[in-house]
Amino acid sequence: MLYRYGMFVARRARLLLAVSFVLMVGAAVLGTSAFGKLTNGGFADPSAPSTRASQLIEARFGGQTNLVLLVSADSGTVDNPEIAARGRALTDALRAEPYVSGVVSYFDAPDAMAALRSETGADALIVGHLAGSESELGKRAKQIVERYAGQRDGVSVRVGGQAGLNRDVNQQVVSSLALAESIAVPLTLLLLVIAFGSFVAALLPLAVGGVAILGTFAELSVLGSVTDVSIFSINLTTALGLGLGIDYALFVVSRFREQLAAGDSVPEAVARTVATAGRTVIFTAVAVMAALAALLVFPLYFLRSFGYAGIGVVVIAALAALVVLPALLAVLGHRVNALRVGRRMVQGSASPFWGRLAAAVMRRPALVAMPVLAAMLIAASPLLGVTFGTPDARVLRADVAGRQVSDALVERFAGNKTSAIEVVTTASATPAQVADFAQRLSLLPDVTFVNSSAGTFRHGVAQAPTAADAAFGRPDAQRFTVVTALASGTAAGQDLVRTIRALPGPGGTAPLVTGSDAQLIDTRDAIARRLPLAVGLVLLTTLVVLFLFTGSLVQPLRAVLLNGLSLVATLGILTWIFQDGHLSGLLGFTPRPMDLSMTVLLFCIVFGLSMDYEVFVLSRIKELHDDGASPARAVPDGLARSGRIVSTAAGLLAVTFFAFGISTVSFLQMFGIGVGLAILIDATLIRGILVPATLTVLGRAAWYLPSGLRRVYARVALSES
Repeated sequence: MLYRYGMFVARRARLLLAVSFVLMVGAAVLGTSAFGKLTNGGFADPSAPSTRASQLIEARFGGQTNLVLLVSADSGTVDNPEIAARGRALTDALRAEPYVSGVVSYFDAPDAMAALRSETGADALIVGHLAGSESELGKRAKQIVERYAGQRDGVSVRVGGQAGLNRDVNQQVVSSLALAESIAVPLTLLLLVIAFGSFVAALLPLAVGGVAILGTFAELSVLGSVTDVSIFSINLTTALGLGLGIDYALFVVSRFREQLAAGDSVPEAVARTVATAGRTVIFTAVAVMAALAALLVFPLYFLRSFGYAGIGVVVIAALAALVVLPALLAVLGHRVNALRVGRRMVQGSASPFWGRLAAAVMRRPALVAMPVLAAMLIAASPLLGVTFGTPDARVLRADVAGRQVSDALVERFAGNKTSAIEVVTTASATPAQVADFAQRLSLLPDVTFVNSSAGTFRHGVAQAPTAADAAFGRPDAQRFTVVTALASGTAAGQDLVRTIRALPGPGGTAPLVTGSDAQLIDTRDAIARRLPLAVGLVLLTTLVVLFLFTGSLVQPLRAVLLNGLSLVATLGILTWIFQDGHLSGLLGFTPRPMDLSMTVLLFCIVFGLSMDYEVFVLSRIKELHDDGASPARAVPDGLARSGRIVSTAAGLLAVTFFAFGISTVSFLQMFGIGVGLAILIDATLIRGILVPATLTVLGRAAWYLPSGLRRVYARVALSES
């Protein structure tokens, strides 16, 4: 079937290229609108109690504090008349902003707002709520920064809070992505020229990658019109599109060169390439898509967005490798080797190094494999102490304004509303019931004070009520702001949230709690609930795909175990680096708990790419096995034919992801370094040593298949035999 399709492509190459060009122009035009439709955030479960609490506060109380202006005196204190006047003018200007509400300023009433003054007196806060959707907040926060941030008249103003932080993170991600691409793309092209030994052949992977990226941008534009899609999915689209373009093109072009070297005509070479390498591309694409599809089970649209983008980029990259690339090869013919540069590295001949390595491993499989297994288990050992968190200000570097505001709130202010725990109830309550609940909240350990419609309570003692307290009460709802001295993200802060959730609310109602710690708890719970399903889907679909590819029950199990070993070793190294803080000085990040969403994303992508290389290597081993070769010959010869391609593809793909290591956002650094590291581990230790070692130990049992399943395999397997 694939052979006949390959012949069709060879005969209709120019027509297919013309149609593909028209489609790509349309995709490019549509894809340019994607950036305006994608949104920020998506880290919260929309059905979680913390999310519902935030929505209630937004709808009935004007929203939570998400905008913080840190006003610092260049000299003296903020109580100096000139500084205080400047602070009052700044407060009035902020209140006049059309999307800002609930502005509370130290400069309005210094005595009553002492919590908004730093312990040294050099800083004061102006806080408020910036309204808008997640996509609108970024633009509006940018306008606030442009109008108010900076240093003048003896005052330094920095913008923070959740709105300011989101703006800073997005700005840093965009600039980091542009810098990473400016490094990765030219370097990748240079390495491709060296690998292929030909300028013409080197451009083919970039063509496939470009098609995949443009097509996926168009897909995201359509999806962004009907559902929430995270703007961070652009990062995966560019990196994975370029990477898979390289992978598929290396495999297809090297096979085409092999067929030409064997004496095939150009149409025959195209057809045989599609029948062999094309079959491998189909199976590896399905394996990668299966891993990425698991992201769709999570309620966080941040993760689902990567599923949308990942599946789209894999499908389009595979189509480009099966339609556009064979058509280009048919038109180029022997000119694929034109404009040669030096010695060709990726060509049809086998690699003696990989063949000798496999043969050496197979002579002493246990002796060679045991040290590698021990090293990978040692690398995985930091996972024993892993903790997980969600993005906060510490993902930014210390010189970014949003991070500086966050650090100042922790270090210079004993308690403030910007890190408060918000509690909301949805039933009517008497003033006495409200006061009783607020008093109980204020008596909890580490609580500084509690604001409510019944007044402010400090350690169980009611303060004199103010006119502002009335804003905390509605006929059908009550709001309580619990200000604590605990830093967000700590175990003590999360324990306090759990304690508050366990308390009966006014009149026996169940309170809804939100805030950064409540959102962290709910996010972890949401991911934990769906994680077994996601892992189960990845494993099940991987086993089925590899069964259909290999015709064996043992090979899929072996592949899953080895890929799992590679994954835990990678996550262990990342924990050692990003949580424990090793290399923090070199990479310029602040150690913090492992980002939970990024870890899940890393699992799916790394597992999918591991299967990508598994299928590449097994394809040549299986060809030799099906031709009757013994394991002692099929494994080293198959690795010799595929090892160079896999190692070259892995090196090029790793460069693409390692480029994210220069990012100024730590979770993007973790993602890029993690994927790049996993690719290198998989292409060297797993494919080069553990695969031949385990296949030697298993022998012919590696290809075991009961007679009943053999008949099933013969019916459903995509095979040219």
